[in-house]
Amino acid sequence: MSTTDSVSPVLPRLVLVAITRHGAAQAARLAAALPLAELCVAAKFGEALEGLPNHVHSYTGAFRDEIAALFAGYDQIVFFVSLGAVVRLIAPHLKNKDEDPGVLVIDDAGQFVIPVLSGHVGGANAMAETLAALLGAAPVLTTASDVGKTIPVDILGRELGWRVEAPKINITRASAAVVNEEAVAFVQEAGSPHWWTRPTPLPPNIHLYARFDEVPLERYAAVLWVTHAEIAPAQWEALRERLVVYRPPLGGA
Repeated sequence: MSTTDSVSPVLPRLVLVAITRHGAAQAARLAAALPLAELCVAAKFGEALEGLPNHVHSYTGAFRDEIAALFAGYDQIVFFVSLGAVVRLIAPHLKNKDEDPGVLVIDDAGQFVIPVLSGHVGGANAMAETLAALLGAAPVLTTASDVGKTIPVDILGRELGWRVEAPKINITRASAAVVNEEAVAFVQEAGSPHWWTRPTPLPPNIHLYARFDEVPLERYAAVLWVTHAEIAPAQWEALRERLVVYRPPLGGA
């Protein structure tokens, strides 16, 4: 088994959006540290962005008419707009957590970075922590696995190229077991050992095993299994809704 997985990072398409003079100045401040980020700003406040290398879209019509293009064109949308206004603006464009972009709001004083939409699967929580570090602000996270500093069952290993394999009900049940601090077995037979990236220790309800056949299955509310092995229908059936499988890239593990 290799000790590393080689996966090229895919940078999210990021846009900073402002509709006021002060918001444009805040966006410019952040953009200076994010040269690949694009900006969407009311044309009358465009002077705040002069000298930046970032691509700028200046709009002159109604701001609500920009939302559809933002949703279609970006993975992460950062609004320097009030939270209530953002919620009302994006509501008609929402589809589901697998398709919607990450949406974040930064308050007018630059003190808080708030993931509003697709915080977990869409990456807005991770983006909030990145932006907060750049601004010296506080990220406001409400997703249970992020607040509790525990395993994000549905996206575990995503940055390593791992693919999750399980019915949605299994992912839901296992996620509940993790955040409710029930006993969970983590079995790693393949893939990079560097999947735990939080600065905090692994929670004590997560128990590590090197082989599936070592796990006393009756003790665990959920089993998270990283493997290249074929899993027989009988194994899925025996564990009912408790099993979630992760498939690392074959070439790197």
